Amino acid sequence: MSETKNQPVAKTKKNKPVVSRGRVYITATFNNTLVTITDEKGNTIAWGSAGASGFKGARKSTPFAGTTAVETTVKKVQERGLKEVEVYIKGPGAGRDAALRAIRACGLSITMIADVTPIPHNGCRPKKKRRV
Repeated sequence: MSETKNQPVAKTKKNKPVVSRGRVYITATFNNTLVTITDEKGNTIAWGSAGASGFKGARKSTPFAGTTAVETTVKKVQERGLKEVEVYIKGPGAGRDAALRAIRACGLSITMIADVTPIPHNGCRPKKKRRV
């Protein structure tokens, strides 16, 4: 009798291309800081967040959590040769400025910083006036 067991199949790793220039998208909300690093075409190379860095609850919204999220994400990408980045920041959160300082501290040269926070031009129609 021949026994066939379900043996785990070894995953093959793809050759990751070397990227020297890229973009960093930082979304700083009131509850979390999200970091996405892409190449120049916009293909995601690595991503991270304050929650993925091990912070829970109210500590996710701190500047220190934003710094840690950026550092862990940048370390993933620096192995692939990233040197220059353009930074796009969105949102009003506490991790905004701390994330920028963390990028500079990790040794990446910043070529451009853009604030892409969406601002409504008169926005949605307000709710009807409350009658008491």
